[in-house]
Amino acid sequence: MKSLILVVFGVLLMLPTSLEAQRQSSKKQRNVIFILTDDHRFDYMGFTGKVPWLETPNMDRLAAEGAYLPNTFVTTSLCSPSRASILTGMYSHTHTIVDNQAPNPGNLTYFPQYLQQAGYQTAFLGKWHMGSHTDEPRPGFDHWESFFGQGVYYNPTLNINGDRIEYKDSTYITDVLTKHAIDWLDSRDKAKPFFLYLSHKAVHAEFQPARRHKGRYKGKQITLPPTYDQTKTGAWRDLQWPEWVAKQRVSWHGVDYMYHSNMDMQELVQAYCETLLGVDDSVGAVLEYLEKEGLDEETLIIYMGDNGFSWGEHGLIDKRHFYEESVKVPLLVRCPELFEGGKTPKAMVQNIDIAPTVLAEAGVAKPADMPGVSFVPILTGAEPDGKRDKIYYEYYWENDFPMTPTVFGVRTDKYKYIRYQGIWDRNELYDLEHDPNEMYNLIGKEDKQELIKSMLDSLYNWLETTDGLNIPLKPTDRPRHGDFKHQGEY
Repeated sequence: MKSLILVVFGVLLMLPTSLEAQRQSSKKQRNVIFILTDDHRFDYMGFTGKVPWLETPNMDRLAAEGAYLPNTFVTTSLCSPSRASILTGMYSHTHTIVDNQAPNPGNLTYFPQYLQQAGYQTAFLGKWHMGSHTDEPRPGFDHWESFFGQGVYYNPTLNINGDRIEYKDSTYITDVLTKHAIDWLDSRDKAKPFFLYLSHKAVHAEFQPARRHKGRYKGKQITLPPTYDQTKTGAWRDLQWPEWVAKQRVSWHGVDYMYHSNMDMQELVQAYCETLLGVDDSVGAVLEYLEKEGLDEETLIIYMGDNGFSWGEHGLIDKRHFYEESVKVPLLVRCPELFEGGKTPKAMVQNIDIAPTVLAEAGVAKPADMPGVSFVPILTGAEPDGKRDKIYYEYYWENDFPMTPTVFGVRTDKYKYIRYQGIWDRNELYDLEHDPNEMYNLIGKEDKQELIKSMLDSLYNWLETTDGLNIPLKPTDRPRHGDFKHQGEY
């Protein structure tokens, strides 16, 4: 009998960690819809007023009836690492999908797998683009619809549960994904809770709006940011900016040679905003369905971008850097049953918090390898699991985009410290309270050296305690295309 007990105990010890995430309470299992967009900047929504002519009525509604969290950040401002952090709840150096080419290590558990074990129906529709460019179904989802790599805006081919289906007749990717998401919601087993992950291709470059929105904002202009000209005039030197930022101006991610072309930035912004309108329509369609089915009060809706986007700040476009526009993302949350609308909490949230938030609302215990916390207490007024007084950032140099160095950083409510790895250049410190545009680099100020040292110590302590000191350099399986100065060289 004693030997039998020992055998049973041994089997229990060998069970996968996923079983540790079984339901831990009798809490109601909440339905959750997670909508992810690509490259959506945190303040490009109608209600923020950043772009006076931009209209996003459905996103505005989410904010008015729910919450807008303006201090939401990604741990890495790049598609694949951010998406992997969302699904695993881990930092990039932990899950090791550190860039858009890094392979999936094959040992990751995605939080929807825990939901499945807790009795949820799960569905994924849209852009996967995480660790590979395949369209194959991934664990954690009962229903699967995706496409290769970045996909296309018009006439896509979707892998639907293993069957590839080609769409013609100017089928628009945002619209077809939205329709299929609603179809799945309508056909699901109504006796079970659900988790829907709707992952849009929009608004990734090259921007292509739906035909009904094309030309809506033709001729419209944005106000250029106050840090637009400095790398052109030479003022960046007096401001103590790093030299690599100045050199970016005439590169793939620079305003004078964006995407290695002579595009007009204002026209690009117009196309970007027109493409965003299709996403807003998608949000509206989801809200309309929930209302029709009487699910709009109890369903938790989370809208988020996978990374930010610069439009001329520091002479840059796109992402990858640790300036605010690149690392901040929109986060809209609505659930009238949980909290009152109209909230704009200033607490710092990260993409590693998505998994713990959804698991908490499913009554599922957070696995020990997830450093994030649920942000629902921030919205309900309850005591959070832990108050976050800083966020950390990491970006690893890519062979395909050699212009941007490896970046580590730490940000508090007041200061941001940016440290570069592998280049002989200047690091950065900004007083965000008095200098929100990050114009005046304080890295050399004598009275800031003690602060800088403490932030540096915090940064390296974070890397050491989370096993991040071994930079996970990954091979690339594609020829480099970003180094226009040395074409044909490897």
